[in-house]
Amino acid sequence: MYESLTSRASVTAEGGASGGLLARAIDLITSIFTPFLWVLAGSGLLKALLAVVVKADPDFAATSTYAIWFAAADAIFQFLPILLAITSAKRFKANQFTSVAIAAALIYSATIAVIPNAEGASVTLQAYASGGQQLTFLGIPVVMVSYLSAVIPTILAVYAQSQLERLLNKVFPDALKNFFTPLFTLAIIVPVTFLVIGPISDWVGSGLSSGVNWFWGLSPIIGGAIMGAFWQVFVIFGVHWGFVPVMVQDLSTQGYSLLTGPLFAAVLAQAGAIFAVFLKTKNRDLKGVAGPAAISAFLAGITEPGIYGVTLRLKKPFIYACIGGAVGGAIAASGGSAAEGFVLPGAITLTSAMNIGNFTLQLVGTGLAIVIAFVLTMTLGFKDVPNKGQEAPAAGAAGGAVPSEALSLGAPVAGQVVPLSAVPDKVFSSGAMGDGLAVIPSEGKAYAPASGVLVTVMPHAFGIRTDTGLEVLVHVGLDTVELGGKYFTSMVAQGDRVESGQLLTEFDIAGITAAGFNPMTVLIVTNRGAASAVVPVAEGQVRPQELVLDLVG
Repeated sequence: MYESLTSRASVTAEGGASGGLLARAIDLITSIFTPFLWVLAGSGLLKALLAVVVKADPDFAATSTYAIWFAAADAIFQFLPILLAITSAKRFKANQFTSVAIAAALIYSATIAVIPNAEGASVTLQAYASGGQQLTFLGIPVVMVSYLSAVIPTILAVYAQSQLERLLNKVFPDALKNFFTPLFTLAIIVPVTFLVIGPISDWVGSGLSSGVNWFWGLSPIIGGAIMGAFWQVFVIFGVHWGFVPVMVQDLSTQGYSLLTGPLFAAVLAQAGAIFAVFLKTKNRDLKGVAGPAAISAFLAGITEPGIYGVTLRLKKPFIYACIGGAVGGAIAASGGSAAEGFVLPGAITLTSAMNIGNFTLQLVGTGLAIVIAFVLTMTLGFKDVPNKGQEAPAAGAAGGAVPSEALSLGAPVAGQVVPLSAVPDKVFSSGAMGDGLAVIPSEGKAYAPASGVLVTVMPHAFGIRTDTGLEVLVHVGLDTVELGGKYFTSMVAQGDRVESGQLLTEFDIAGITAAGFNPMTVLIVTNRGAASAVVPVAEGQVRPQELVLDLVG
C-alpha cells in the first residue's frame, strides 16, 4: 500500500525483523494492523456517511434504521480486540483460537454479568468495582479498566500467551497438550492481564493520547503544519505506521484523534498536484497515469499511484503538495478538527470531521492545500517527461542528446521474461515510470543489473544510479509495499555502491504469493541519461545477469 524511499530493516520470511528498534516496531505494527485496515476504513466511511445524513435530517438519529447502520459501523471498534487477537496470534505464532478466547474474556468482563451481589442478582465487574467494593483475584487487588476497543492490552496479552504456550507445549506430552495447554494458558493469561498487563497498558495508552493532546494544546498550528507537510513523507518512509496505534487508541478512548485532522489537507494536496500534472504534462503516458490517479486520490484518498507514478517521480510537484499540506494542516488543526472514525482521508470521508472542532476551518484548510499544490505545480512547473521517440536534450547540449556508449543491463532475477506492457499494474505497464521489462521469478534472489550507487533502498525496491547518470529501478513484486518488508531480507543499504551481479535482497516467493501478492519483478530505466532508447533483448527463460536490456546512444 505504501512505499518507502530509504533503507529499512529487513524482515525474515518468518516475520521477524532484523533491524533496529524502530524497524522492528514498524514491522510489528504493520503485520498486526494491515490485514484489517480496509475494514476499519470502510466502517469509518459508513460512520462518516451517517454523520452527513444526521446533519441533513437530525430526526434520523432516533430511528431504528440509523441504530442498525450505526451498529454496523461502530461494532468493529468496540470488538477490536477480537481482530487484534487473530492478527497478533499469527504474528507471535500463538494458537489463534486461544487468543480469541483471551480477547473475548476481556470484552466479556466489561459487558456481561458475572458476579452475584448480596441480593443474588448479577452485576458486571465494572459495576462491582465502581460500587466501592474491592475487586480481587486470589486476594490480589485488581484495577479494573475497560477493554472494549483495547489495543495495547490485547497485543501484549497475546504475546504473553505465545511465550507461555511454547513452554507448556514442551512440558506436556502430545497426548495431553492439546487441551492442557489452552486450559493453563487461559487460566493464567486472563488473570495476569487483569492484574498487570491491562492496567499498565491502559496507563501507557492513556499517556500516549494525553501526550498528543498536550502537544496539540501547546501549538495546534505547529502540530498541524508538521503532520500536513510530512504525512506523505512518513508514508513513503514507512514511519506512518507508528501513528496508527496512537490514532486507534485515541478513537477508542475519546472517540477521535487530533492527529487525523491535518491529514485531509496532506492527502488532498497531492491530488491537486497530480491533477495539475495531468493538465500540464505533454507526455501521453504520464497523462494517462495522472488522470485516474488524481480522481482516486481526491475522492478516496488513495494516493499511491499518483505519488509513485507522478509527483514523486517528478519531485517538484511532491514538494509543492507538501507545502500545501503544511498550510492546510495548520489551519485545520487550529480549529481542533479531527475525524471520528478510522478513515482514509479523502473528499468522501471529510464528513467524518463534521462534529469535532471547527469544520469550516477544516474545509478552508483542505481547500487551500489543494489550491496551493495545484497553483504551484501549474506556475512553477516541473521537468516534463519526453514522449517515447523524443530525445531529451542533455545539459550543455545544443539542441540534442549527447550520444553515449551503449550499455546493457542484466536480469535482476532468474525466471520468465514478460513485456512491460503485460505487467498488471498501470504505473509500470503504461511506461510512465520508464521503459524496461519484467520477470516472473523462479528463485527468491534479486541482483543488481548494473554497477552504481544505491539511491533508493526498500525491502522490495532498489534504485541504482550508474557512473554515467543512468538510473535503474528493480521492483520485486507488485504492491508488495503492503507487506511492510515481510518475506524480504535486504543485503544492502542506501548509499552503498554495488557491482553488477551483487545480491540485493532475498525474498520468499511462496510467502509473497500466499499473502495474495504477485512476485513479478520489474526492471525499469527511470532515467536514460544521454541514451536515446531502451531496447529489450531477451525473451523466455533468463538467468540472473543474463543481458535483457540494451541502451543505445
